[in-house]
This record gives sequence, structure tokens and C-alpha cells, in this order.
Amino acid sequence: MRLLIVGEHAREVVEASRIAAGRGAEVRQVATFDQAMHDLRSGRGADLLLVEVRLDIRRIIDRLLQERICVPVVVYGVDADPRAAVAAIRAGAREFIPLPPDSELIAAVLEAVADSGRDLVVEDPVMLETLRLARRYAPADASVLITGESGTGKEVLARFLHANSRRSGGPFISVNCAAIPENLLESELFGHEKGAFTGAVARRIGKFEEASGGTLLLDEISEMDIRLQAKLLRAIQEREIDRVGGGGPVRVDIRVIATSNRDLEQAVAEGRFREDLYYRLNVLCLRLPPLRERPADIVALARHFARKHAAANGLPERPLTADALARLRAHHWRGNVRELENCIHRAVLLAQGEVIDAAAIDLRAPPAAGGEGAAPAAPVVGRTVAEMERDLILQTLQHTLGNRTQAANILGISIRTLRNKLRQYSEAGLPVPPAAHA
Repeated sequence: MRLLIVGEHAREVVEASRIAAGRGAEVRQVATFDQAMHDLRSGRGADLLLVEVRLDIRRIIDRLLQERICVPVVVYGVDADPRAAVAAIRAGAREFIPLPPDSELIAAVLEAVADSGRDLVVEDPVMLETLRLARRYAPADASVLITGESGTGKEVLARFLHANSRRSGGPFISVNCAAIPENLLESELFGHEKGAFTGAVARRIGKFEEASGGTLLLDEISEMDIRLQAKLLRAIQEREIDRVGGGGPVRVDIRVIATSNRDLEQAVAEGRFREDLYYRLNVLCLRLPPLRERPADIVALARHFARKHAAANGLPERPLTADALARLRAHHWRGNVRELENCIHRAVLLAQGEVIDAAAIDLRAPPAAGGEGAAPAAPVVGRTVAEMERDLILQTLQHTLGNRTQAANILGISIRTLRNKLRQYSEAGLPVPPAAHA
């Protein structure tokens, strides 16, 4: 993860940088936002901006939007006025980190905002076979299509391919095609020239050029608008791109990995996805099995997450009992690894005594419709669509323990849409679950 810190080089900021670097982040620091914009335009890129609260946060976020630079902003402050933190959140910042830094808080925010805390833990024979195939594919430069349900760990597998490839010394750049608005995605991928559109005050390097010499992950490729797919096809075929407003092609040296949680063949048949692009991406294919098809991984991952979240919350390690593991194995896991981690996180916090028993395993996902023992459905007739949407959003947020990024992924909406909805609910006086680790 690439972290760009914007603000004064105070002692507390140095310590925060050290903690983030110790958690695996690649950290850079600049004194002003203009320097940060120069870095972002020139292709150095960042996965997260950590910005001093005394700067004009609204202006910074507006500038990023005007230049179509999609990067989350987290604000920090040394002994900051709580009102300044609230104002920064209202301006569009994801979270606020008080300094002097708390190492676990920084780790939690980095994970929640950048969604980089997934772990590759494998024991089941089905998944071991998938990894064996991935190791064979890794040295090649051919495109790879990774398919699988939401939450199975497709990005984790893509990073595994990159780490075991001949390009491992180069950058790994990920673009979530579902999270970036359609009118911004072209500029995000291909960059733009000065004056290409209102707000394009300088040349900006896109993700294709950032990834040159390494790997570009196109996450949830099925969500890309079909008009942009033609330009993507040419970029993959010719290994050259055209910046928005550019006057000539730019050569790039990349390997493309794409992921999808949808049936792309069906999307092709329905005219929502280009057939030629599908075959260009699907040179090599890896199917990531859902968690219910890899029961040995349920146990291995549960134990791993129990250790991880105990350490993150300053709690002693406690083993999962046989009854707890049996309950986990019997669950359907529609949210896959993401849902399992949330479940174990809750269990670590709820468990009493020296073990994590079945009573601490809170399986919040509703049973399949019509199945035995299904709870009666909440009444639908007589309720507005807005009311149904509100309840779905708030229940999903409770399910993710306030993690906005994971809730947006589960709901299939952008994080910005989610934040706007939550702001509306708060202003209407509705209780909104606090952000994770706030």
C-alpha cells in the first residue's frame, strides 16, 4: 500500500510514518498539497492520502474531484480540536486519526480504508489446487481472469500472481472498476492532458502508465461501461494508451489481471460485455472457489483471524472450541472470507473466559429464502423503496461493524454513495453505526 502524508514533518508524524511502514506501507511525505498533486499527476500515485487537519480539507477533496483523481483521504491532527475533525469528515474525509499515534488505530484505519488487510491462508485441497495452477501461471505475461464470488479473495490471489511473477520488482496497481464513477474511470485508467476537461489544470498520469513494468489489476471488470471497453481492448492488444485529450499514443509495459464476481459469458450473451475483450482477458483463467467449497480453509482462516484480531485489540489469544468450529463449518458463508473475518472479529470481542465457544459465534447473515427454520421476513408491502434501501444499508453497516469500505463492497455501491446516504440519515436524526475503530 502506498501512503502519501501531506503536512508538517513533526515528531508525531514521523512516528506515525514509522508505524505505517512497519505495517507494510510504502510511505512518502510532502509538506504541501501542491507537492502532493505534483506527485499524483506525475504517476507516482498513492492508495491513501493522510492529510494534516489544519489544511483546507474541502479544497483538497474538491481539487481531487476536479482533476478526477480517485484516492481516499484520511485526516490527522496533533491535539486537534474535535470540531476540526468533524468538519474534515463532513468535507469528505474518510476518517480522522489523532496524534500522537496509536499503532493499532493506524493499522485499523489503513486496513479499513485501503481494504488491504486480507490474508492468504490455505489448507483445503481444493484451494491448494487453485494455488498450484496460479504458480504455473505466474511467470507468464499473458492476461489472467480470476472469477469468484464477492469476498473470496480475488485481489489477494492477484497479488500472489504478481509476487511470483518476473514483474514482482515492479508496481502492482489495482483499479476497482465498480467503485469509480463511470465519468471518472477513463481518466483514472488512461490519464489526461492539461485542458482535456474542466478542472484538468495539468497533465495527469493514469493507472496504465503507473503500472508500467509491473501488473495492473482491473477489479470487477464486469462493471465497466461497454463504451470504455473498446478503448481498454486496444490498450491491452497494442500495449499503448491514449490519454484523455492526448495527441498521440503512449507505450506501456504491463501485465493485466482482471477479476469478476459475475458470469462474463452471460454478460457477453446479453450484450453488456464485449466478446473480443472477454477472450483477450481470458487467456488464462482461475476460478476462486467459494468458502463453502473449501471447509478446511474455514478452520484455518478462523484460527488466523482469531489471532489477528486478538492482537489488534490487545486481548490474549484464545482457541476456538470444537463446537465453535463445527458451527462455522455448517454456515453457508455467502460473504465468504470477508464475512468470516467479520464473524471472528465479533467473536473475539464477545467471547467470555479462556476460549471462544459457540455462544460467541454470531452468524448474522439471514438464512436462504424458504429454507427450514427461516425467520419470517419483514413486511415489504406498504413500505417505500427508500425505506427498504435505508434498512438494507444500516443493517449491512452493522454486519461489518461500521466498516464503510466493506459495507460498500457488499452493497455493490461506491463508498462515496454510501457516505452520502449515511450523511442523509444522520441529518434526519437516525442512529448511524460509528466508523470501524473510531
